[in-house]
Amino acid sequence: MDASTRQAQGIRTARVKLHALSDLVRAPGEVSINIYRSTQVTPRISAQVIKRHAVLGDEVTKGQRLVTLSSVDMADAQGALLVADREWQRVKGLGRKVVSERRYVAAQVARQQAYARVLAYGMSKTQISALLKQKDVARATGAFDLFSPQTGTIIDDNFIVGELAKPGRLLFEISDESLLWVEAQLPPEDAVRIKRGASASVSIDGKTWIKGRVIQRHHRLNETTRTQSIRIEVPNTEDTLHPGQFVQAVVQTGNAAPVIAVAQTAVILMQGSPTVFKVKGDELLPQPVETGRTRSGFTEVRAGLAVGDEVVIKGAFLLKSLALKSQIGEDH
Repeated sequence: MDASTRQAQGIRTARVKLHALSDLVRAPGEVSINIYRSTQVTPRISAQVIKRHAVLGDEVTKGQRLVTLSSVDMADAQGALLVADREWQRVKGLGRKVVSERRYVAAQVARQQAYARVLAYGMSKTQISALLKQKDVARATGAFDLFSPQTGTIIDDNFIVGELAKPGRLLFEISDESLLWVEAQLPPEDAVRIKRGASASVSIDGKTWIKGRVIQRHHRLNETTRTQSIRIEVPNTEDTLHPGQFVQAVVQTGNAAPVIAVAQTAVILMQGSPTVFKVKGDELLPQPVETGRTRSGFTEVRAGLAVGDEVVIKGAFLLKSLALKSQIGEDH
């Protein structure tokens, strides 16, 4: 069976290599948001919600307007800033030779303090610049906007237009869900063997697996289950996972010494013995092997193969059936 025929039959081959087959630990896990890629939008002063500009599930970008608020405290601060800025511009225009040093510094400090107060209350620098440019005290209405501090998805917006929001009231929670966390619960004796950076995989249905890596290990045990949590970081570019979902997690417990190993699909049983199909020119010959551990889709081969040998990794069962048919034909 030459290469073109093998390809037509869906048979794939690969060279034998060394692989590090680490021990695996299975554990239940729960998907959670990546708090390092999440932010909360809250007012810094008491303010009434005037208008919302985004809703739950929206994809927002950094700097995008989310909500308009109005506050009496902000109106007072805006008015004070306009007055202080006008005085500072007049004093600065006169110069130090005309006004006293004390008056010059006092006007400068008063303006800076008024600016800092408006900024601390929640106005953006862009909004403040627009207010000062207009130089219209009628614009000191107390209205101001809150903007998205990051790019991501709105995952919480539990507020009502018209309500009076107190300082710290959560208006929006935004998270970048392209990289999520899975909190896996393990017995302490297993968790201690897992190193930061270890490979891991998670699955919702036990069929489709998403590869990730261990980024942290909690140092406090769960008081109820007496398990220790490890945190797995997993990509979520296809929006497959969602916070709150329960998943299965498989984690490597460490790096083992490299051994000769082949894809698990390469090994079949023939006459009760583990066998692979070895490529020799255009011939695919059954080769008995002595196998060891199977980890992460690879099976250790302790005898029967050497590094560099070419073996069938897909289509071995088809070759087995052809071989059996050939034997039956010879017997009859």
